[in-house]
Amino acid sequence: MMSGIGDSTAIKRFLTELFETAVRAADPDICVPAHLPAPPNGRTIVIGAGKASAKMARALEQNWSGPLSGCVVTRYGHAVPTDHIEIIEASHPVPDAAGLAATPKITELVRDLREDDLVICLISGGGSALLVDPVAPLDLAGLRDINRALLKSGAAIDEMNCVRRHISNVKGGRLAAMCHPARVVTLAISDVPGDSLLDVASGPTVADPTSCADALAIIDRYDIALPDAVRAMLENGETESIKHDDPRIAKCEAVLIATPQMALEAAARKARDMGIAAHILGDAIEGEASDVGTVLAGIARQIVLRGQPFARPCLLLSGGETTVTVKGNGRGGRNVEFLLGLAVALNGLSGVYAIAGDTDGVDGLEEIAGGLITPDTLDRAIGIGIKAQEYLANNDGHSFFERLGDAVITGPTLTNVNDFRAILIN
Repeated sequence: MMSGIGDSTAIKRFLTELFETAVRAADPDICVPAHLPAPPNGRTIVIGAGKASAKMARALEQNWSGPLSGCVVTRYGHAVPTDHIEIIEASHPVPDAAGLAATPKITELVRDLREDDLVICLISGGGSALLVDPVAPLDLAGLRDINRALLKSGAAIDEMNCVRRHISNVKGGRLAAMCHPARVVTLAISDVPGDSLLDVASGPTVADPTSCADALAIIDRYDIALPDAVRAMLENGETESIKHDDPRIAKCEAVLIATPQMALEAAARKARDMGIAAHILGDAIEGEASDVGTVLAGIARQIVLRGQPFARPCLLLSGGETTVTVKGNGRGGRNVEFLLGLAVALNGLSGVYAIAGDTDGVDGLEEIAGGLITPDTLDRAIGIGIKAQEYLANNDGHSFFERLGDAVITGPTLTNVNDFRAILIN
């Protein structure tokens, strides 16, 4: 039971190991081989985008029996050596010129294919920013402005991706349509609540039921500035995405090979093996990050004070993608924002520890996965002259946890199944 874990240092080590277990459950070396299709009579072309796409490509190469070629685009720092598939690095979460140059290389590979050819598309979180081909007359600078505005707006990931699909030449099924008449098999690692393939990398190889009108409504809801020409195209339906009845995607299939739920279940098994009751609260929890922290603090408090809905000791696990409405100018991310909200709401409640991190190793714009809190987090902060409430107001979670020595730094994990949160109640 919990007495076997030990003091605060041992508990933080245990929580860090849980996070590592969740990440390993989505390792492409484990997930890719079991889902590879049979080699075709024709050519095999590999394309893809996302933070995990490079490692997925290497895993595919190492387990493929025939010839292949291809190209994938991944985030800076996420490339790995490959023999036959070109790896290109570009910017995330805001597109850059490298992504703009990489995308035509990918689309050129799938032109003029034959019916007996096979396209394997490797998709993971981050692909929305890495596949860059804005509809004319929108240029890269305008696309970057729209992405920045969406990221700061507090819009949910499905809303952001609906807009992205309708201002792109490759998202919303368009990439799959380019592959016609070849067979297309998409292997996807999900980083989105609900595991909607439509929202993993903005669905470049799946049909899109949303419309230009939907995208425009989201633009207006969050007061996102648009060039007049782009607004007119959305109003006229000129940038409509690929729909389910389009014959060009009739031979397309997609498989989820790793999901947030799988990662949570792996962490739960590890905890239960140590005699700790583990409860998965949900794999698709959304909302303002600090508000989610406040809500989960309320559940933890009920457990500590009332023994409801679970007895102590126990572990509360959750995943999903929260949002942050940026009001300050600090170094923040969803996970550290959640932890600050949790710590402030707990106000030093005895026996409650937590970790939160992005499974790709990058929370927000920082090469920091997340952080840890303990019952004395607020007191230790005051002891070095800082206040959690002030850092929360400035969206400056990374600075806060770095100063306390409680940042979680993994480096690029080369996978991505969204956020991981664990609250241990001793």
